[in-house]
Amino acid sequence: MIEAAQFIEAALARGFSWYAGVPCSYLTPFINYVQQDPSLHYVSSANEGDAVALIAGVTLGARGGQRGITMMQNSGLGNAVSPLTSLTWTFRLPQLLVVTWRGQPGTADEPQHALMGPVTPAMLDTMEIPWELFPTDAAAIGPALDRALAHMDATGRPYALVMQKGSVAPCALKPQDRPAPRARCAARTQWRGGAPDALPSRRDALQRVIAHTPAASTVVLASTGFCGRELYALDDRPNQLYMVGSMGCVASFALGLALARPDLHVVAIDGDGAALMRMGNFATLGAYGPSNLTHVLLDNGAHDSTGAQATVSPNVSFAGVAAACGYASAAEGDRLELLDEVLAAAVPGEPGAAPGSRFVRLMIRAGTPDGLPRPTITPAEVKSRLARHIGADHGEN
Repeated sequence: MIEAAQFIEAALARGFSWYAGVPCSYLTPFINYVQQDPSLHYVSSANEGDAVALIAGVTLGARGGQRGITMMQNSGLGNAVSPLTSLTWTFRLPQLLVVTWRGQPGTADEPQHALMGPVTPAMLDTMEIPWELFPTDAAAIGPALDRALAHMDATGRPYALVMQKGSVAPCALKPQDRPAPRARCAARTQWRGGAPDALPSRRDALQRVIAHTPAASTVVLASTGFCGRELYALDDRPNQLYMVGSMGCVASFALGLALARPDLHVVAIDGDGAALMRMGNFATLGAYGPSNLTHVLLDNGAHDSTGAQATVSPNVSFAGVAAACGYASAAEGDRLELLDEVLAAAVPGEPGAAPGSRFVRLMIRAGTPDGLPRPTITPAEVKSRLARHIGADHGEN
C-alpha cells in the first residue's frame, strides 16, 4: 500500500498535472488528494468516455510538458471504448489510465462486477493498451511511471495502470467550499420558420464558422461524419481537426483543449445525433467550460452520413439544456445571422466577459453535396499539423 501523495507527486514531477474521471471507491484516496492540491487540475466528468476525450484535448494542446491521467472503475471501460479506440488510438493522443479492478478473480465483490472483473485484462489487451498493476510499493512508483511514459512517447497511445483493492492508503477529503453555481442565462431563440428547404445548408453554416475563426488564434474541431468532411472540402486549414469515430465526444475533446490553452478560441462543431448521444457532457461544460470555448450545434434532425435516419432533436431545446447547465450564453434558431452573432462575440479574455462557454444551435436542412470527399490527410497527420500550428509539445507523434 502506498500513500496517494507518493504516486501523485511522482507523477507531477513527470508532467502529469491534469486529471479527469468518474469516482470508484478504490480511487477515493487518489481523487481526494488531487482535489485538494492547488498545483493539479481535476475535472469530474459525466462518464468515463467524456473523461478520456477531455484528457485527449489536454494532450492535443499541451505545452511545457503537461500530461493527463484519466481515472475510472473498470466497469467504465465500456463507456470509454469508443474514444479509446477511435480518438486516442487513431489520432495518437497518449494518456495514462488508472483503472480499478473491481471483481478481480479471487476477491469478493458485488454481482455487477462478476463478468467485468475477469475480462478487464482482455479488454485492455484487445484495445492494444499495455497495462500493469498499479504500484503498491513506493520504490515501484517511479519505474512504473517511466515505463508508461516510454510507451506513450514512443507510440503516442495510452498506457494503463490497473489498481487493485487497497493499493492506496485512505486520504480524507477536508471540508471545502463548493464553487458557487454559475449564473443561469436565459436561452435565446431566433426562429424565422418556413419550409425545411428554406433552412440554411451545412455548407452555409460552415462558411460562417470559417469566416469567424482566423487560423492564428482559433482551433476548430469538427464532429465525425459529414460535418468534418464538408469542412475539409470547403477549406482544409491547419487550425482544423476532423474527428473520426468518437461520436458525441467533440465537445469534451474541445473542453480539454480550451482548458489547457486559454490563449486560443476553441470552436467545437457538433451534430444533433452526436450531442444526443452524450448529453451529460452539457453539464460538465456548463460547470467547467471557459470563456474561450464556443459549442456550435448544427442540427438537421437526421443522422445524415448513415442514410438520413431521423433523430429526436425536434423534441429538444438544446439551448434550454445549455442554459440550465450553466453555459454563459445559449441561443438557438434557424437564421445564419445568429451564428455570426455568437461567434463574433466569442473573444478569449475579453474584458467583462461572463465566465463560461457559449452555445449556439443552428437548424439546418438535411442533405449533403454529391461527391463529398473524405480527407486525404490521415488523422495522425492532421493532429500533428494542428499541434505544430498551435505550438504544442508533440507535433511529431
